[in-house]
Amino acid sequence: MGKLEANKQLKENSLLNTAFEFFTTKGFSKTSISDIVCQAGVAKGTFYLYFKDKYDIRNKLICHKSSQLFRAAVQNLHTDPDSEIFSFDDKIIYIIDNIINQLNENQALLTFISKNLSWGVFKTAMTAPVNDGDLNFSDIYHQMLTDAPYHFREPEIMLFLIVELVSGACYSAILYQEPCSLEQLKPNLYSSIRMIIQNHKTDLKVAS
Repeated sequence: MGKLEANKQLKENSLLNTAFEFFTTKGFSKTSISDIVCQAGVAKGTFYLYFKDKYDIRNKLICHKSSQLFRAAVQNLHTDPDSEIFSFDDKIIYIIDNIINQLNENQALLTFISKNLSWGVFKTAMTAPVNDGDLNFSDIYHQMLTDAPYHFREPEIMLFLIVELVSGACYSAILYQEPCSLEQLKPNLYSSIRMIIQNHKTDLKVAS
């Protein structure tokens, strides 16, 4: 990366980090673009080089933060000595468990993502990394599907159901311990995820 590109990346990251700080402390509706650029130390015109408006930086911030969660989880999976013998189901649950633990440790991030995340934004987060350090989880998911010994019916719907289940259940368990603690919830949650995956399996792949 050249000096100019590095400087642009630095400014964009500064705007993203500042926006996240404001959105999680002051709130999205009470944060202005002027607040963000003043704290980030850049001109207002610089903001519009990277983002269309406040909604755009919020959506890109969700994508950026979601990508960071996935990247950390996938890296941990790849370095786990047992990962070679994990089934497709095991890998999905391993990644989910890691992300849940990250969100449990950063509840401000959990609140921010949960309040603003839609399936459309999540798909963007999967497929359109905000910067070079972000992860394209879509490629990883499709590789996992390819490596699995089964064919899967409607894999995007399968992922949608898993994401909706995890986000709804974990939000209440982490923030309010409702209907139970996170540790009590996990075995039931992961059993339900395995049932969703099982329901979408069709047949074994035939070795060529």
